[in-house]
Amino acid sequence: MRSASVVIVGAGVMGASVAYHLAARGWSDVLMVDRSNGPGQGSTGVATGGFRAQYGTAINVRLSLLAREKFLRFRDEIGVDPGYLPAGYLWLAETQAELDGLRAGLEVQRAEGLYEATEIGVEDVGLINPAVLRESVLGATFCPTDGFIAPLQVLSGYLAAALRAGARLEWETAVTGLTRDEKGAIVGVETSRGRIATEAVVNAAGAWAAELASYAGVTLSVTPLRRQIAVTVPCSLLPPTTPMTIFVGDGFHFRVRDGRVLLLWPTPGVPGKPFDVSVDGEWIAQVSTTARSRVPVLDQVAINVACCRAGLYEMSPDRHALLGPAPGCGNLFLVNGSSGHGVMHAPALGQLLAEIMSDGVATTLDVRALRPSRFLEGEPNQTSGPL
Repeated sequence: MRSASVVIVGAGVMGASVAYHLAARGWSDVLMVDRSNGPGQGSTGVATGGFRAQYGTAINVRLSLLAREKFLRFRDEIGVDPGYLPAGYLWLAETQAELDGLRAGLEVQRAEGLYEATEIGVEDVGLINPAVLRESVLGATFCPTDGFIAPLQVLSGYLAAALRAGARLEWETAVTGLTRDEKGAIVGVETSRGRIATEAVVNAAGAWAAELASYAGVTLSVTPLRRQIAVTVPCSLLPPTTPMTIFVGDGFHFRVRDGRVLLLWPTPGVPGKPFDVSVDGEWIAQVSTTARSRVPVLDQVAINVACCRAGLYEMSPDRHALLGPAPGCGNLFLVNGSSGHGVMHAPALGQLLAEIMSDGVATTLDVRALRPSRFLEGEPNQTSGPL
């Protein structure tokens, strides 16, 4: 029978970050398992690669600032360029309520040290992103140090660094159960390739996190939500330094990546098909119409339907990560529910969970706001504004 000191279920960017940070702290016999047959086949591989610190809660701002610090030294520490490009995030308000929400977010951000985030006027919007139709825009906020990262480069970097540090990785290994002893501790991971004896398990299963937790009798409030991306044909109408531009009211946003424009517009998940990652043709038509009405230059650009894609967010009830031991199962460690922020926060969350597992508490940041028990205690996070 195989064994490992800790089994990390999921070798996406979150699991890879945890593996690296545990191995870097001296953990031996760290094993990652993943049911896919290679890297980047889950949510990490279809992530849009946005990075921002403009959030409406202190804990998310802190996570972003820690992650940004780690991205800035990623090449030196990990040996791979994470693709960090500070092109900025531009949030556009079309009503007074939306603008008030952005201002509330700014107060939270500045209190946490994000001083470069600022409110700007409509004329400045035109200077930062002249492609946007500004007739309906009332005001905006902008942070020049927000921008983009390269998800697959971050993933490959952490995987390679974890393996160099002594961690192991098994592809095509599906977890089918978790075995607990008479005291309730997990002692084994049942897989499609046999049982693995272990002292701890990390749930880094992304949108499948609740299913994994259920094997240990743990109810996890994490649900999958489909997010779709429309992709244009190659074009040079918008520069690669175009900021991520977001309309607060309905969430429509766009960015340039690899010479194409990515169009995004949040829609509800499909009832009865929570893991559906197909792209709906009607949605493509709707987001294309919206894009052309707000970014007139895109009227000249066709959508490449074959390149359109969808991925799964792992949503928690308050849209904040769950970090730490699972209630009722102290050696099942959760790093779940990032709600679309997983790739950008993976460096921070991986480090913080390694601290919790090693020292019993996160020492770099106070992460009480992310404790998995907060929902049972009636203390979910409350976001200031639309961020």
